[in-house]
Amino acid sequence: MKRIALIGCGGSGKTWLSNRLGELIEAPVTHLDAVYYDDGWNALDKEKFAAIQEELVAAPSWVIEGNYAATLPIRLTRADTVVFLDLPARVCLWGIAQRRLRYGGGQNDATGVYDRITWSFLRYVWGYRKSMAPRVVALIQEHARDAAVYRITSRRQARALLAQIGDAKITAAA
Repeated sequence: MKRIALIGCGGSGKTWLSNRLGELIEAPVTHLDAVYYDDGWNALDKEKFAAIQEELVAAPSWVIEGNYAATLPIRLTRADTVVFLDLPARVCLWGIAQRRLRYGGGQNDATGVYDRITWSFLRYVWGYRKSMAPRVVALIQEHARDAAVYRITSRRQARALLAQIGDAKITAAA
């Protein structure tokens, strides 16, 4: 496990999990929202965004978290591990509420991205499993053929994955 692509709905825990995975495998973590948006939520040019990801995935180890389906194949093709956080909408909405309370709608210290919640975003989260998840699964099947794929459907499964990786690391070191 050296190159991990982490995908999931807003509020699913991508930032939390990617930070812990980065620590476990001793790899740099990239939060794509922090790359794609500036402080005023202005989007980066699509070609430049893709080029930055090409540079990131050329590194020997990394954890990159974020959706961005248009550039997902860049990450999936180079990933040796894919983690898809496919949690229920109510769990993701609760995660968003917790994040809002933690950061007060301001800047997220973990990613440098400002927390922006709109009705459009909430509708996207509510419909993610129906509209976006099938597209993500198809992209994983098409572009991550040689990767280990973990489809996580609960916070408990996410914690279990971390424990499994930690145990494997300890065993390998012994």
